[in-house]
Amino acid sequence: MSTVFQAKYKERGTVLAEDQIVQMSKQLETFKTHLEEFASKHKQEIRKSAQFRVQFQDMCATIGVDPLASGKGFWSEMLGVGDFYYELGVQIIEVCLALKHRNGGLITLEELHQRVLKGRGKFAQDVSQDDLIRAIKKLKAMGNGFGMIPVGGTYLVQSVPAELNMDHTVVLQLAEKKGFVTVSEIKTSLKWETERTCHVLDDLLKEGLAWLDGQAAGEPQYWLPALFSELCSRDVTPEEASEMVP
Repeated sequence: MSTVFQAKYKERGTVLAEDQIVQMSKQLETFKTHLEEFASKHKQEIRKSAQFRVQFQDMCATIGVDPLASGKGFWSEMLGVGDFYYELGVQIIEVCLALKHRNGGLITLEELHQRVLKGRGKFAQDVSQDDLIRAIKKLKAMGNGFGMIPVGGTYLVQSVPAELNMDHTVVLQLAEKKGFVTVSEIKTSLKWETERTCHVLDDLLKEGLAWLDGQAAGEPQYWLPALFSELCSRDVTPEEASEMVP
């Protein structure tokens, strides 16, 4: 292939690529215009219906539009979604602070959802778990300790700036079914040495994320109150909670 032919071939390829980019940009702009028209027409449904809000967020994501990215501009002024998620974030913080003395700053997404709904009252607009996740992500971006830990197909919401690494996470996941773990369970399931196991459990105790039941039959049990709904909803001790487990 001659040098001249290669140059012309490259030039033609560049022109085609530029044309494609221009066409894609026009298509995205058209899609964005239609999305804005859709939002204007259905703003009441977006505000009131959690399911409708999820579908709308997905539509926005396909063209890289984030209605929550700014407190000003078309999306927040038209839909009020910025205010909605700001208010939801405040309610999430209030719930987490109210329960911190019990769970050390960890709460399941399900329990958080139930308590936020209860606090909002039955006449308030509906809120889904997806709404909570989006609000938590915005809180996380503010750097105030909020985050989410995947556990058993759902999430634990962390509301304290504790340094939790992968070791802490896998122990939380191991405790998900019963609400507690023991040293021997961790060593057997994860194939860890005693020193590593005790180090992780000591960290959880120090951060207030675990309770130690030293009087349990067999060996001490390390309870994770955030994973045990009965324990979270009542002022009970680890000894009383242990009696609830068959």
